[in-house]
Amino acid sequence: MNPIIRKLHEGQLRKDLPEFRPGDTVRVNVRLREGEGEKEKERLQAFEGVVISKKGRASGATFTVRRVSFGVGIERIFPLHSPSISSIEVVGKGKVRRARLYYLRDLKGKAARIKRAAREEAGPAAETKA
Repeated sequence: MNPIIRKLHEGQLRKDLPEFRPGDTVRVNVRLREGEGEKEKERLQAFEGVVISKKGRASGATFTVRRVSFGVGIERIFPLHSPSISSIEVVGKGKVRRARLYYLRDLKGKAARIKRAAREEAGPAAETKA
């Protein structure tokens, strides 16, 4: 990649995003604008679900979150570095063996559950054990 383009992309990246992987449960707070003209308001709306895929890199990276609402599966694709995303919180870690969890679309009820992971955050205590 051209160094000038790379520098431009690096300027658009967000630094406040947590580490998450497919299988993790996340809560994405999205900024929404309501109304028109002078009555325009901005509010936050939370979308909580399982990350089923992450794609791309740099400023074009996206991730897909799936949740089931009233028996209907809803998937939403978010640009990772978008200014419309207020925050991303990792609610739970999941243990999966694939990078794309599209098979969850065909599963229902208890079959669609993902096992909880016992992943630890890599910190100074984890380095001293090695």
